[in-house]
Formats: sequence, C-alpha cells, structure tokens
Amino acid sequence: MISIDLSGRTALITGGTRGIGLAIATSLVRAGAAVAIAGRDADRAAQAAATIGGGAHGFAADLGQPGDAQRLVDRAEHALGSLDILVNNAGLTRDNVLVRLKDEDWDAVIDTNLRGAFAATRAAARGMMKRRWGRIINITSVVGITGNKGQANYAASKAGLIGLTKSVAKELASRNVLANAIAPGFIDTDMTKALTPDAREQLSAQIPLGRLGTPADIAGLVAFLASEHASYITGHVFVVDGGMVM
Repeated sequence: MISIDLSGRTALITGGTRGIGLAIATSLVRAGAAVAIAGRDADRAAQAAATIGGGAHGFAADLGQPGDAQRLVDRAEHALGSLDILVNNAGLTRDNVLVRLKDEDWDAVIDTNLRGAFAATRAAARGMMKRRWGRIINITSVVGITGNKGQANYAASKAGLIGLTKSVAKELASRNVLANAIAPGFIDTDMTKALTPDAREQLSAQIPLGRLGTPADIAGLVAFLASEHASYITGHVFVVDGGMVM
C-alpha cells in the first residue's frame, strides 16, 4: 500500500468548499499538507475550512473576475508561507443548445473554468519555479475529451484546460514543476443528487463499472499526483470515469 506523505507541503484548492474540491482538500490535509481553499462565498469558505480541520484557511474569490486569481494566490502564500500545490477545481456550467447559447453564458463559463485556472497557474508558478518544486493539478472533465450536447461552452473550457495543462507541463518541467489533469466522469455530488432515480439509473447504465464515482475517487488521485510518488509524471490527463469513455 502506498503511503502519501505531504508533510511540510502547502496547497491551494479552488472551488474547495464542497463536492470534489472539499474531498480533495480533506485528502491533502490528512496527508499532512497545510491547505487553503477558495469559493465565491466567504461564509461557506470559512465553514468548509473548519470542517476540513488541520488549520485550513478559507478565502472568498470569484475566479471569473479579473485580478481575483492573483489576489487569491497572494493571500494563500501569505497565510501558508509558500504555495507548493495548486489544484484548479473551480468551475461552473451555463448549459444550453448551441443556437440558444448566449454570449454572456459562454463568457461566464470560459472566464471561470479556463481563464481563472490560467490566471491562478500563472500567479502560483512564479514561486514554484523559484523553489524548483511544484504540483499543478487541473480538474477537467470527460466532456473536454468527448464533447457533449448542450455544453459547448463547458466542453470547450475543459478541453482548453487540457491544452493548458500540457503546455504548462512542457514550460515548467525544467524547474521541477509538474502539471497534470484529471478528467472525472459522472461523480456523485450535489449536482447529481438532484437527478431523479430514473436519470441516475440511465447514467449508471452508461458506465461499465455500473455506478457513479465518488469525490474520494478523485481526491485520492490528486493526493498521489501531489506526492513524491508522482515525481516523474507530467503532462498527462487521467480519466476517472468507471470506464465510460474507454
């Protein structure tokens, strides 16, 4: 059994107040990392940080707004002393079929899911490069690989995140800063809990393993990629989908 030890490491998880992000933050704290999480609502971020424990910090940030990513990284570095691990998990959806998709809904999704991740990565990379150690882990989606009806904006943002990951991996490898992406399939979160039993059954029928994934399925892989066990892995996209798109 692999033991994940992140003692002495620091991490920032965007979109860390619930679901996959909260599970990631909890996993990293259990592995010994000092953690900061970010979400749009300050009270929710504070409550989530208290739930995680381990002295976690909670910050409010809207990564769709210019300048918020840089301010967030600055606050995290100040609170933690440095920033070794960045998990870009913040994201939103504004679904509609292409001909009805509004410009503002396209912009909102691209701004948060892709531009926000770019801005946070750029801000965090400077310190990582100086210290010659860093892990950047981007949470994309299987729809960034396959596309999806009614999600042109979301799929484009997640496909762009894959391209960003590979480019960052090539640029920063010489400084021992690694960048990888995780593409979840259907994960049992607040969004999927709202589905009817019939809809959940239909989703499960598309998955060879016959079930939806859990946030822990993603969190465990993040902890591994953040650790020294993954020190020779960069530029990859790990699909965690129960075999759905193989």
